[in-house]
Amino acid sequence: MLGDSMISSKYGYAASFLLALSMFQGGNEQKQQGIVEAYVPSSAVPVSSPFLRLRSGVRHHDSRLFMSSSDDASFENMVEPLAEGIDSVKWLPSLKSEKSETISSFRQGAEIIPFFPLGGIVYTPHSTHVLNIFEPRYRKMYNDILMNGSKRFIVAMAHPEEEGRFAETGVIFHLEDLKEVSEMTADQIKYICSHKVTGRAKIHRVLNPEVWETREDYMRVEATILEEEDEESDYAQLAAISEEESLKKSYSALVDLQHDLEEDVRFTRASVNTLSVNPGGGDDSLWLTVRLWQSYIEQRLNARQNEMQKEFQEKLIKYLTKDKDVSEDQLPSAIGFTDLSPDLQKEVTDLQQRMVVELEPLVLESTLTMQKILETNEHKGRVNLVRFFVEAERKRLEARKMLQNVFGIEKTVSEMVPLSEVLAIDDDDESDDCDADNEDDDDVDSQESSSIFDDENAFQ
Repeated sequence: MLGDSMISSKYGYAASFLLALSMFQGGNEQKQQGIVEAYVPSSAVPVSSPFLRLRSGVRHHDSRLFMSSSDDASFENMVEPLAEGIDSVKWLPSLKSEKSETISSFRQGAEIIPFFPLGGIVYTPHSTHVLNIFEPRYRKMYNDILMNGSKRFIVAMAHPEEEGRFAETGVIFHLEDLKEVSEMTADQIKYICSHKVTGRAKIHRVLNPEVWETREDYMRVEATILEEEDEESDYAQLAAISEEESLKKSYSALVDLQHDLEEDVRFTRASVNTLSVNPGGGDDSLWLTVRLWQSYIEQRLNARQNEMQKEFQEKLIKYLTKDKDVSEDQLPSAIGFTDLSPDLQKEVTDLQQRMVVELEPLVLESTLTMQKILETNEHKGRVNLVRFFVEAERKRLEARKMLQNVFGIEKTVSEMVPLSEVLAIDDDDESDDCDADNEDDDDVDSQESSSIFDDENAFQ
């Protein structure tokens, strides 16, 4: 988790009571070094509460984004990547009520690989992750990949609305280290495993779909490992030079605007000169920038979440200090929901509702953004996608700057809006809301084993 030295807080002591209502299903525990002035509390009084599942709310529309005349024609005519909402991402058919079929043949180049869905999280190539394993079926999977020497499996995100559906494009987790901890944990956890994401894979089909419902075994898929461009090849170096330079310019303009507006969550000016845009998986690859963007979105969501909590936090501290006679230096590290007054309990419930309505579409949109980048096969296409989202963020800030100049509005904490609204898209269609069911929440990513960005001058 991001340490206090990496963030600054304008709230001082604050009661961050919705710890159990994390908007990122584990992502909050994996903050990357580098984003600052994301005003989150340095102290917390979490209120225990059931985990609140998010529901999708992306609008469906059909639109194109047009940039300035100086941009290349292909980028000017780029179709809005999330125009089809959830369907903008490629999904496998549902596994509900499916049965195994006799395997007669495989696609050329395809392999049988274990499949481990990990909820709504999107993982990216060349990152590292730690998983705690305790489910019997996944204990068996790890035993199998150790015995056969493959030491790898595929991870793909779950569909946010439909149970038993998973993204067609996933990533390869390669097991780097495994620790047997069953004795230390009374067999609550069997293994603590460190992994490196070595690349991407396209899943063609699940070979034993019935076990998704029975949970008696782990799933196996027919999949093709996708080859990435080699950063050493002349083609990879030359194919996207103009796009990479355009991305750098867009990013530089965004950073300048963030500092002009004194954004609470912003990149450092120094990061402009070190932005990674190259193909491949080296220390200067585009995948580092993709994870940087992912972390930025999460930090902005955290800042907005904490701003929404601020009023309640102040009331909670007043309740503890005035009504319960608790001194400020003795405020508890946690407080139960039932220990609150009826009025505060109602405020917690109301705030949960507000956070779901306002933040869940943004969480879903950020997840689909990462998945869209992941499933894009060419480096050039990924560069253009990242630039698209950078430009959309710049347009959002330019709109706020214009309002501030016209109406003399003082700076406030950023109000976040979905991408469709940033692009001024008119759409009367409403997507149906339903509970998101994230497969395999129990064996979860416990931490990022190393920071993505080690340069202390890369971020502010």
